[in-house]
Amino acid sequence: MLEGGCACGAVRYRLDYQPYDTGWCHCRLCQRLSGSGGMIFTTVPLFAFVIVDDEGKAGRFASTPTGERSFCTACGTPLTIHVRHQADEIDIAVGSLDDPNAVTPGFHLFARQAPSWTTFTDGLPRYDALRPNTRGLASGQTEL
Repeated sequence: MLEGGCACGAVRYRLDYQPYDTGWCHCRLCQRLSGSGGMIFTTVPLFAFVIVDDEGKAGRFASTPTGERSFCTACGTPLTIHVRHQADEIDIAVGSLDDPNAVTPGFHLFARQAPSWTTFTDGLPRYDALRPNTRGLASGQTEL
């Protein structure tokens, strides 16, 4: 069982399932929300993401027409992404885990949107958008 939360400690969660499908996202929205060149997310079944304490500070917003993100309204820490095409799963911002070393990225999404100074030296597969055969999308669909 992994645990995590926001920077100020107002929102705490646990994962009641071993995370899977961990990877980088370099889309412009992830860049803007993180203030960096991208974010790393890991996935669990929706039922396995349990808010333990939020002091009324867990917020959500529709970040795209197909998904929403959660964050701490007190400190702004990004916490999750929940997309319509994977309604039974939720993606967790790895930086919000108490132990981000518990998962390892396996790919890069939206690599074409990464800043030009990004160096891809980890040898992981890179995709210009979503991966072909993304769960919940039509075969070969890589854009939403």
